[in-house]
Amino acid sequence: MLWSDPKDDDGPPKHLRDTQAMLRRASVVLALAMILAMLVLGAH
Repeated sequence: MLWSDPKDDDGPPKHLRDTQAMLRRASVVLALAMILAMLVLGAH
């Protein structure tokens, strides 16, 4: 991250990091779904 503490003691709280990870995963899945939809629509 931007702050320079390797232990991540006073970084964001755990639920915030979990939310960020979940959002990142959701965005990746969404991007893959969009690419798949484009391929399917382009194939027809």
